[in-house]
This record gives sequence, structure tokens and C-alpha cells, in this order.
Amino acid sequence: MRVGAEIVTEPRSVLSVGATLGEGPIWVAHDEALWFVDIKERRIRRFDPVAALAHQWEAPAQVGWILPTADGLFAVGLQSGIHRFNPATGGFSLLHAPERDQPGNRLNDATVDPAGGLWFGSMDDAETADSGRFYRLHKGTMTESGLPPVSITNGPALSPDGTLLYHTDTLGKRIWRTRIGADGALSDTCLFVEIEDGAGYPDGPAVDADGCLWTGLFGGWAARRYDPSGKLMAEVRFPVANVTKIAFGGPDLTVAYATTARKGLTDQQLVEQPLAGDLFAFDPGVRGQAGHIAAI
Repeated sequence: MRVGAEIVTEPRSVLSVGATLGEGPIWVAHDEALWFVDIKERRIRRFDPVAALAHQWEAPAQVGWILPTADGLFAVGLQSGIHRFNPATGGFSLLHAPERDQPGNRLNDATVDPAGGLWFGSMDDAETADSGRFYRLHKGTMTESGLPPVSITNGPALSPDGTLLYHTDTLGKRIWRTRIGADGALSDTCLFVEIEDGAGYPDGPAVDADGCLWTGLFGGWAARRYDPSGKLMAEVRFPVANVTKIAFGGPDLTVAYATTARKGLTDQQLVEQPLAGDLFAFDPGVRGQAGHIAAI
């Protein structure tokens, strides 16, 4: 597929997992593997593309994301809060529970800034109440972003220089952009992109090395790339409807991986989409950003 001056290969399934709600893909450089989760099935997965091997762990609650930490382990966002996860033992230990007063909420998506700050969002698990908020955790200090609450948060994602935060209101079909100050304070929030009717819902965002934003489209059969001004640059079509999030991996970060979901599909739709829930890969024609390590 050629889109403008970019060449994008057709996505192909590289791991057949049939995830109910595949999400949160992240390339972990020191491990040379892609990690992701199946939220509804409470699973953490690791995919080694060279050996074509996959491993999985069971989580004690719905798990929205997994990110590497400075001690060589991982932080994971469970429904009950942020936990430390040790793959060697399969053990989880609670670090922070930011929403003890919101038992209907769960943690949903996250990223790490250049200073090691962990940005993450919560959401209403029933997907109706505007109870989802964004937070930052850095070296034991948790702060609420002050951004308006929404039902389903997605992201955040960061510009390459770490000065812009992209955050998604999935049900509102809007992606917003906010400036981050040197002290982590947010300002100058503005609408970045609004997804048109019939194109699905913006899901997890990711930013490539050129500063362009990619978003999965849940129910939209596609992922899109927008330039820093919000102009649509490319659309990659998938053989499944629910594309959740893109991550860049491989030694030079030139492979795009995409998680997908079976959630919400009817029995007939599942027959028509046998690859729904699989992990996909394609050549995006651009490089991704190297991930940062969380200092929690």
C-alpha cells in the first residue's frame, strides 16, 4: 500500500492469540521482545519475534498495561492499582492504588516520559460514567493531571522531545494535545484530532520518531497516522475490525506491531474475522521512538 510518499505493507498476523481485548503493546529493548496484555482475560504476554516464541502469565485482576522499570522488573496497571510484576516468579505486589474510592474503575493505558515519569489513565469498566482520569507517578509521588474526566481514557503518548502529551477520549472520538512544562505541569490543552462518524473509535495512541501520532481505530478496521498538525498522513487497513494500539519494535524500531480485540463481535462476525484478537505486524515506513524506563 502506498500512502502519499510512504510505503506501508499489509498487516499480517504474527501471533495467533484470539485476545478478547489485546492492548498495551510495548517493545522492551533489553529483552528484545514485545510485551502486551489481554485485559479481559487477565493475561500478560511476551512475544519473541526472532524465536517465534510466546509466553503468558495470569494476572490477579484485569490488566491494562505493562511497562519496564529501572530495577529490571515491570510495572503493571491492574484494576486494583499499580503493581510490581516479576516474570521470573509470576508474582505481583501492590505499589499504588490511586482510586480506592472508585471500585467500578480500572487502569487502561500508559506511557513513560524521558524523566521516568509514568503517565497513565483510568476508566469506567462499564464504559458509561465519566470517571476516567489521567495521573503521573514519579519516584513515589502520584499527581492527578487535572485534565477533564472522561469515560474511557486512552494513552497518553508523548512527542519525541517529551513536551507534548496526547490523550484520548475514546467515546468522544477526540484526541487532545497538552503541553508539559519542565515541572510536569500541564497547560494549553487543545483538540488535536476528531474522528469522523463511521471510522470507529480512537483507541491507544503512539508517536513515532518523526513526531507523528498513530492511533488504533476500534471498530474502524484500521490504524491511522497523523502529522504534528493533525493532518491525516496514512491509513493502514486490517482484516479485523477492532485495532487497539500500535507499538514500534525490532532492533531498529522499524516494525509496527498492532494488538486487536474480539470484544463486542457477534458469533457471525467472529466467523468472518478469524484473525480477530491476534497480534499483527507491518512495515510502517518510519521508525518508532525508543521507550523510556519507569522510575516509580
